[in-house]
Amino acid sequence: MIEISSIVLLELKRKRGERNITVTTLSEETGVSRWTLADILTGRKKIIKKSTYQKIDNWIAENSEE
Repeated sequence: MIEISSIVLLELKRKRGERNITVTTLSEETGVSRWTLADILTGRKKIIKKSTYQKIDNWIAENSEE
């Protein structure tokens, strides 16, 4: 388990906002449950699995190239 940093969380929110996508779409693109993503985005969940963190980090990296 790993704690998601405020920087990664902010970047996730920013990229989602730039693309104007729903949590469901974000879930499909990352492979992370929409319920987990909703909890992360609202701050209810700060400790996540390392695999979830990696999926989110990979999605951010992929969308930084656009």
